Amino acid sequence: MMLDVEGLASRYGRIPALKGVDIHVGQGELVALVGANGAGKTTLLRALSGVQPVSAGRVRFEGEDITNAAPEKRVRLGIVQVPEGRQVFAPLSVEDNLRLGAYLRSNAQAARTCERVYAMFPVLKDKRRDAAGMLSGGQQQMLAIGRALMAEPRLLLLDEPSMGLAPRLVEEIFACICALKEASTTIFLVDQNARAALAVADRAYVLETGRVVLAGSGAELMENEQVKEAYLGL
Repeated sequence: MMLDVEGLASRYGRIPALKGVDIHVGQGELVALVGANGAGKTTLLRALSGVQPVSAGRVRFEGEDITNAAPEKRVRLGIVQVPEGRQVFAPLSVEDNLRLGAYLRSNAQAARTCERVYAMFPVLKDKRRDAAGMLSGGQQQMLAIGRALMAEPRLLLLDEPSMGLAPRLVEEIFACICALKEASTTIFLVDQNARAALAVADRAYVLETGRVVLAGSGAELMENEQVKEAYLGL
């Protein structure tokens, strides 16, 4: 397994947010995590990125214990997160936003990767000199994903990439996610759009109030009656 999370717990003050979470992601897999608001999904991603303290459990990446590793070390190892809400640098140009994602890489490496990002998201190339704050919500999401790809991630953490987007744009974003998977990028996807997330996932977990309550293949969970009722509106 590329990522092994065992018994992970985290809290905000006295309030427990994660309660013994076990998650595993194999190299080249697309693993989804679904759950309602407040279930602890974003907290888990923040813990994996190193910006949320953990109170128990272990996180291993390619066999190395990174439970207490600093966020910058995790980025150097190849763990890169696309944050919830996109969080682009609005006053900066599209290209400057992208280059910020490559701060650990040489200018030549950054230039090559930037061209690959532009090939995946042609609209970003067209608007590369525009301020990021002038982009539409869907374009900003593409920029946030592109910025993460500039770091050449070994494990890409996606936090709610479809949030606030129109259905057509959701389809575009998930098509990009599938293209990344086809290119052998390992992805851990968190999204409230359970139908879309499970449809593209090799495996998936359901998180409720800080605990994993179901696990299986994406197809299995799509057919699970509990998942259908709670998350698919069936």
